[in-house]
Amino acid sequence: MTETESIAYDVVVLGAGPVGENVADRTRAAGLSTAVVESELVGGECSYWACMPSKALLRPAIARADARRVPGLRQSVQGPLDAPAVLAHRDYYVSHWKDDGQIAWLDGIGADLYRGHGRLDGPRRVTVEGPDGERQVLTARHAVVVSTGSRALLPNLPGLAQVKPWTSREATSAHAVPGRLIVVGGGVVAAEMATAWRALGSEVTVLVRGKGLLPRMEPFAGELVAEALQEAGADVRTGTSVSAVTREGSTVVALTDTGDRIEADEILFATGRAPRTDDLGLDTVGLEPGSWLDVDDSLQVVGSEWLYAVGDVNHRALLTHQGKYQARIAGAAIAARAAGVPLLETDPWGAHSATADRAAVPQVVFTDPEAAAVGLSLAEAEAAGHRVRAVDVNMSSVAGAGLYADGYHGRARMVVDLDREILLGVTFVGPGVGELIHSASIAVAGEVPIGRLWHAVPSYPTVSEVWLRLLEGYRDK
Repeated sequence: MTETESIAYDVVVLGAGPVGENVADRTRAAGLSTAVVESELVGGECSYWACMPSKALLRPAIARADARRVPGLRQSVQGPLDAPAVLAHRDYYVSHWKDDGQIAWLDGIGADLYRGHGRLDGPRRVTVEGPDGERQVLTARHAVVVSTGSRALLPNLPGLAQVKPWTSREATSAHAVPGRLIVVGGGVVAAEMATAWRALGSEVTVLVRGKGLLPRMEPFAGELVAEALQEAGADVRTGTSVSAVTREGSTVVALTDTGDRIEADEILFATGRAPRTDDLGLDTVGLEPGSWLDVDDSLQVVGSEWLYAVGDVNHRALLTHQGKYQARIAGAAIAARAAGVPLLETDPWGAHSATADRAAVPQVVFTDPEAAAVGLSLAEAEAAGHRVRAVDVNMSSVAGAGLYADGYHGRARMVVDLDREILLGVTFVGPGVGELIHSASIAVAGEVPIGRLWHAVPSYPTVSEVWLRLLEGYRDK
């Protein structure tokens, strides 16, 4: 292995996914020289194995479901999806797993890309092992930023490796529709992939260890999504764990703790995430390899003046858009500290404080129906000690819902802080509600008083009129 002379930068970023890219964009905009290190594809998990391919698979399923609810159109969309066309469209959206465009973007902002595996090698020092065995040393004047993301966490089942199970990567990149698919898990990946592959023709069995789907949302969200999956022909079993799994020829056999034997062509484990920090040299700076990285609200690793961790690795909110938000905060904080700003704006909602990670995290689950939420659920608000009231509304109570789809079925909830009369959380479940959630994010993040929300007039006849029904529900109790 050859080693070249070290190169100094103001900032070194480990990981070129959307989060690392956003850090680099902010530090370069502040005039700081920036190096980005990536061992796989520039663009990261979201671009090639998560957000983009999964939504490309889901969009035809959701569009067909919506069309089937519209009079005059439903008879035209009763046939199956064109699976090869859907998969080809997915391939287009992941640029056929090539990152030329992303590399050009990095070059356009003036960041230097280093291909290879980057590891910390003491304070402010990163070594990069390139694909040809060369070794480059980078040093950081101001900051090293870890944005290496997370990986799928597989359960400790004997023989699982020999079964070659799907993780989220295989589920979003598969080139053929499995005849039968077992989905193990009840979270977002499980719900979305069950929706997508069932719509593409797979016989889907979902095995959920807990009481229901989407456990981190309001209970009715998981209930409505499970109900829709079952209506679409999926077999959803709650309170069920996999005790053993084997592959007999081309067939996967899963045994459950309830004594059932389930056969399929593929099995997807969507059972959690682990930080990609096990081989980053954390031990050289006094941290534990393989651990989540604890950070303050400016995304600086606790106990360090130069190390930052953004995105999944800090375990604050494992969502691409939230990681990008953190990247913007971290970039601003790094730039301010590099400029010698004596006092950063780290109070809640300040320019250098990732406050939304605690108070206003939005998320959309692209199932049919969609589930969208921001802020605290009722249970979370009560557990945090707030004096709250939940207001629930049937989404079909507004004219826009009926126009959107015959038999529109959905539900909305807002959680009101009774002492301050602001919203702590909002949840929508129903067709198309993903486009409603940003209005809720503004209300929650802006701490908009209930009295002022009455002056935010929704257009008629749109589904957004559900906001009026929620406010009326609060007024009339």
